[in-house]
Amino acid sequence: MKPGPGEAGERFADAVDARLPVHDGAGQLLRKAFPDHWSFLLGEIALYSLIVLMVTGVWLTFFFKPEMQEVVYQGPYVPLRGRLVSGAFDSTLHISFDIRGGLLMRQAHHWAALAFVAAIGVHLLRIFFTGAFRRPREMNWVIGVTLFALTLAEGFAGYSLPDDLLSGTGLRIAQGIMLSIPVVGTYVTMFVFGSEYPGHDIVPLLYSLHILLLPGALIALVTVHLILVFHLKHTQWRGPGRRNSNVVGKPLYPQFTASSLGLSLAVSGLLVLLAGVAQINPVWTYGPYRPDQVSTASQPDWYVGFLEGSLRLVPPWETNFAGHTLMWNVLLPAVVLPALLFAVLYAYPFAEQRLTGEWRQEQHFCDRPRERPVRTGLGVAGVTFYGVLLLAGGNDVIAQTFRISVNSLTWIFRVALIVAPVVAFFVTRTLCHAVLHAEQERLTEGEETGEVRQNLAGGYESDHRPVTSFRPGAPRRPLSPPDRPPGSRTGTPARQHPEPEHRSR
Repeated sequence: MKPGPGEAGERFADAVDARLPVHDGAGQLLRKAFPDHWSFLLGEIALYSLIVLMVTGVWLTFFFKPEMQEVVYQGPYVPLRGRLVSGAFDSTLHISFDIRGGLLMRQAHHWAALAFVAAIGVHLLRIFFTGAFRRPREMNWVIGVTLFALTLAEGFAGYSLPDDLLSGTGLRIAQGIMLSIPVVGTYVTMFVFGSEYPGHDIVPLLYSLHILLLPGALIALVTVHLILVFHLKHTQWRGPGRRNSNVVGKPLYPQFTASSLGLSLAVSGLLVLLAGVAQINPVWTYGPYRPDQVSTASQPDWYVGFLEGSLRLVPPWETNFAGHTLMWNVLLPAVVLPALLFAVLYAYPFAEQRLTGEWRQEQHFCDRPRERPVRTGLGVAGVTFYGVLLLAGGNDVIAQTFRISVNSLTWIFRVALIVAPVVAFFVTRTLCHAVLHAEQERLTEGEETGEVRQNLAGGYESDHRPVTSFRPGAPRRPLSPPDRPPGSRTGTPARQHPEPEHRSR
C-alpha cells in the first residue's frame, strides 16, 4: 500500500533532517508564525521588487558608461545618427538597440524601481493606519521612513543617468534647488557639478551613488528591518486565539516559505511582463540633453511629482538681504517643505503615543482605521495634501488637455492645497464615527434577515439574526454602549469588553 501525500512529505522531511539538521538547528525560527492577511504582503512586494532591481541593475552595469564627454552617435537609431551626444546617452541607446535583451532589462529595471517606491509607500501607509508603529516598533518605523527617503534619492539618481533631455531638465531643477540654499548654495552646486552647469562630474557622481552607496545603505537597512521584524514578532489583527503573547498564522517553513516564493515569482513575472508590453522612458524620443532646451510637458517619475507641484504653486517670492537673494519660491517648496514632511513622519509615532499614553506598554495588535478617527483623518489629510501637489505638478498638461487657463488652475490648486486636507480630515473623522456607530448597532441588534413581520401593536418590523461573519480585527460584541463613542480628541478607541482567550493552533 503506497503512503499518502502527507506521509511521503513527512518521510522526506525526516530524511532531509537526518542529513541536514534543519529543524534541530533552527527549529524555533522555522516555526515562527506570520499572519496571512493580504495587507502584510506589501512589505514582501517591496523586497522582491528590490531583488529584481538588483539583478537587472547588475546586468546593466556591464554595458552602461557614466561619461559626459561628447561623442558622435553612429548607432542604428537613424533620427539621431551623426548627432553629438554624451557617452552616457550613447551607451543607453547601445543597451536599448544593440544588446540582445537590453531594452527589456532597462524597462524591467525602471518598472521595478516604480514598484519598489510604490510598495514602500503603501506599506508605510498600512503601518500608519493600523498603528503598527507603536512600542516596541518605533525604530522599525524610523528605518522604514529612512528607506523611503533613500529610495527617492536612488530613483532620482538612476532616472538622471541616461543624460537625455527629460532627465537633464530634472537635473536643471535640482541645480536651482541647490542654488536656493542661503550662503552655501553656490558652493554645493560647484561641488556636485564640478564646474559651471552642466559640468562633467554629475553623471559619474550619480552613478557612484546609484550603484554603490545608496544600494549598500538600502540593503543594510532592509536587513536590519527584517531582523527587527523577526525579533519583535509580527503585528496581527484581533480575533479568537490571538493574544499579545502569540502570533497566529502560517509557520515560516514550509507554508509561509512556499507562499512567499510564489509571490516573488508573481512579482518578478509581472515586472518582466510590463517591461515587455508597456514602454517606459523612451530616451531616444527625447534626444540628448541640451541646456538651452526643455521638453514640452516634461514630467518626472510620480514619486518626485509632489516637488514639481510645490515649485509651481509657490508665488515668486524673493528677498534681498545683505547682498544675498533669498529665493523663497524655491527654498520653501523644495527644501523646507520636504524636510518638514519627513520630520513629521519621523516624530509622529512618539508624539501620538505621548498624547494617548500608549508609550507605557507594548502594542501587538493592529488597529482598524475606523477605531482611530483622528489618526485616520490625519493620514487621509496627508494623502490629500500629497495628491494636490502631484496634480499641480502637471498643471500645464491638465490645462492643455481640458482647455482651461493654467493661471486659473494654479490658483485652484493653491486654494485646494490649504482647504482640501482640512475638509478631508473632518469628513474622514465623521465617517469613522458613523461606521463605528453602524457596526455597534449591527452587533447589538444583529443582521437583518430580509423578513418583515407584524407585531402585537399592529406595526411592522424586520427580523434580525445574530452576527456570524466578522472582518479581520472586528469585535465580537459591541465596542461600547451606544452613548459612548470613541474618544474624538486623541483617537483612542473605547474600551472593549474582555474576551476569553483561546489557545492558538
